[in-house]
Amino acid sequence: MKFAWIMCLIAGPAMAGPFDVLNVAHALFDDLPDVQDRTDFDAQCGIGVHSNPHIGYCTTQNLIFVSAGYAGRDIAAYEMAHVLGHAIQVRHGVADVALREISRRRDEEDALRSMVTRQVECIAGVLMATADEPRFDLRTLVQEPFTDAHWGRNPLNLGPRVSIGTEARAQWFDIGYGAQDFAACTVEEMSADLIVEALR
Repeated sequence: MKFAWIMCLIAGPAMAGPFDVLNVAHALFDDLPDVQDRTDFDAQCGIGVHSNPHIGYCTTQNLIFVSAGYAGRDIAAYEMAHVLGHAIQVRHGVADVALREISRRRDEEDALRSMVTRQVECIAGVLMATADEPRFDLRTLVQEPFTDAHWGRNPLNLGPRVSIGTEARAQWFDIGYGAQDFAACTVEEMSADLIVEALR
């Protein structure tokens, strides 16, 4: 079974959340990254200063690296869903569209990256709902998540760092979670059509 190895990383039912989300994403889309649980997390894909200290999606290797003990984190399922949102964009063409527009319109880079990030949160909401994970309220977090480098090519610590505010993240996560439909994840110029077309 393709994901049987995942169970080796799970200490008990309470920790199943992030891997339930991972399995749902793999059931819905082709070519998504597998996960490696690493004690030497900082040595992977140029992860280090300016990187998220718990999870990182390395597009160069198409792998998600997680730190030791990651699955026990209260927000691990949400973190996995968010990073998989980036992976879905990357593996199915949305990131290429975004990069082309960012390269053409440097003066609008912040707005374009905001659209990408809001779409990621919507995708994360759909994945969480589909995996029967409880709705996660980002508004309860002390600080905005994922404003450090957490996805990109090696070295990952030079990857995008985007802040759109917790309220915008929560709004789009809730849209995805409530709709349970990737078609709801069109954000202004960032269409969800490629995502919907990529569904198995």
